[in-house]
Amino acid sequence: VEISFDPAVVSVETLLHAFLRSVDPTDDGGQFCDRGDSYRTAIFATPAQRSAAKNAIKQAEADLGQSIVTPVLDRTVYYLAEDYHQDYYKLNTRVLTRFGYRKQSDVYYLYRDACGRDQTVRELWGSAAPFAK
Repeated sequence: VEISFDPAVVSVETLLHAFLRSVDPTDDGGQFCDRGDSYRTAIFATPAQRSAAKNAIKQAEADLGQSIVTPVLDRTVYYLAEDYHQDYYKLNTRVLTRFGYRKQSDVYYLYRDACGRDQTVRELWGSAAPFAK
């Protein structure tokens, strides 16, 4: 996910804090059901953001009492995913699943629940997990 933001409105520190508490930054094999290098967390930072990113990771490690494996990498060229991947959770297109035809938005939430995303994030972060349902 690429995030564009206005630092006069929200700080990079606030965004990093929310990001690290929205994922499992202790898992170096991927995220939840999605496994492999393509699904590992990372922070791609500009030189000006690198220090804030490192500090956010140190704070997250202190809060969790665990090592964070999310690396801070140099920002590189970002390749946007294909259109059908954008806002998948909002789409009403019907897709065939093993349970029959379902709206994509419903499939997304079933997948999210089945993978234990929210449960894992809540177990790690407790009330600091901003997006867990």
